[in-house]
Amino acid sequence: MTEHAPLIIDVAGTSLSAADRRRLAHPLVGGVILFARNWMHRRQLLELTAAIKEVREDLLICVDHEGGRVQRFRTDGFTHLPAMRALGELWMDDGRGSRHREGSGALRALDAATAAGYVLASELRACGVDFSFTPVLDLDWKDQAPQADASRSTVIGDRAFHGDPRVVAALSRALMLGLLQAGMANCGKHFPGHGHVAADSHTEVPVDRRSLKAILHDDAAPYGWLSSVLASVMPAHVIYPRVDSRPAGFSQKWLQDILRRQLGFGGAIFSDDLSMEGARRIDGQLVGYADAAVAALTAGCDLVLLCNQSLGEGEAVDALIDGLAVAAAQGRWQASSASEERRLALLPETLPQAWDELMVQPRYMHALDLLP
Repeated sequence: MTEHAPLIIDVAGTSLSAADRRRLAHPLVGGVILFARNWMHRRQLLELTAAIKEVREDLLICVDHEGGRVQRFRTDGFTHLPAMRALGELWMDDGRGSRHREGSGALRALDAATAAGYVLASELRACGVDFSFTPVLDLDWKDQAPQADASRSTVIGDRAFHGDPRVVAALSRALMLGLLQAGMANCGKHFPGHGHVAADSHTEVPVDRRSLKAILHDDAAPYGWLSSVLASVMPAHVIYPRVDSRPAGFSQKWLQDILRRQLGFGGAIFSDDLSMEGARRIDGQLVGYADAAVAALTAGCDLVLLCNQSLGEGEAVDALIDGLAVAAAQGRWQASSASEERRLALLPETLPQAWDELMVQPRYMHALDLLP
């Protein structure tokens, strides 16, 4: 079997248990996603990430750390990053009266977005974290469709930069530059767009009934414009029935025909969390984690996430690992060397800066001043 480690799993606590170490050492496991429960303070986080790398140096240590309400580490010196909507609002602010200058808000917002990316990535990397699932490329439809259900876009809400895909693409590119300056890759989410639906895919299966033409013109447009700089993409657990009956993360049409061939994306594709309700129902049937992983991988995902299942005895994590191994032996899933190359490409290529050195670094201090 070609070496391929597609599973991104979590760990239960603030240090590794024997069960955690056993799972992380499995050749099908390629990374870890951390949560707030894995955090006490910076020294503890450094010890945890170092312990993970001791198990396997190539494990990708990930976190959802966007800013605003989605930021796992908030104390012991971590900067409270703004929600991305704050950058979109800055884009629209050209000043008033004698201070008004057309387009000045957009230029300030671009600089602030790069600063946000740099602060985000440099602080995480100083604590041993390799990768954050950011930026959100979803559109904020709050003001774009006033006739729509008032609950629309609340799942994404202020996590989105703006309602205009051109602004989203520009600010995302600027934020990605900041990530890159600190040596971190990026992840655009949630392809082709989660902002137009009211339902939360954590608890139900959202359905977006728009046409492919409408989605490509609006929500998916940033993915094409950013195809040369996107390192990875996470599809939405949303069904777009006028395109495919399956959620985007389980759809060959969305992932291979549209994202890869039509939009030209060549980076890694992550599934969203397989424990979410939107991932558990495929073709109307409730499926297990291993079957969901096989469906995502065969549809075109390179990596699949299973979150918050290591608590207690972690039976679901073991079932996923064992089930995927059985699926490979049965020929229901084939490992991919190309997928493994895409996973490894997400690992940082530079050494991180130590926290105390970072705190007095001029670029970092200037970036803090630029945040909205």
